[in-house]
Amino acid sequence: MIRIIAVGKKHESWVTEGIERYQKRLRKPFDVEWVLLPHSAKTGQEARQNESETILSRLDDNEYVVLLDEKGDLFDSPGLSKKIMAPLERSQTVTVIIGGAYGVDSTVHERADIAWSLSPLVFPHQLVRLILAEQIYRAQGIANSHPYHHD
Repeated sequence: MIRIIAVGKKHESWVTEGIERYQKRLRKPFDVEWVLLPHSAKTGQEARQNESETILSRLDDNEYVVLLDEKGDLFDSPGLSKKIMAPLERSQTVTVIIGGAYGVDSTVHERADIAWSLSPLVFPHQLVRLILAEQIYRAQGIANSHPYHHD
C-alpha cells in the first residue's frame, strides 16, 4: 500500500477529480490512502516543528518513507517505479510526505528513506497532489509493463 500524508486543506474539486481519475485504475500494492493533516496555527519554525511532530506521530517504524522536497533527488519515471516497487515487494507500506507551507524539520528528513524532488520548480500543494497521483499510476504501469508509459 501507498500512503500519502499531506499537510494542508482538503483537495480542491479539480484536484479530487484528477486524483480519482488515476486512483480508480490503481491495483494492489499500488492502492493509495490519503491522510490530510491540518496546518499548524503557528507560523515559521514553530509551524514546521508542530507539523513535523504530527507527521512523525503518524509513521510506523517499518514504513518506507519518501519525503517530497524541492532539494531532493530527481528520478525519471522508471527509476521512481523501482524506488516504489522495492519496498512494496518487501510488503512495506510506502509513505509519501508532503509537508506544509514551511516545510518539515530535520527530524522528518532524518526519518525519510529518500527525499524526492518532483522538479527544481516549486508547485502549489494542490498541484503536487495531482502530479503525485499520476506518477504513482505511471509507476504501476511501468512495473506491470503497461503501455501507458513510453520510453
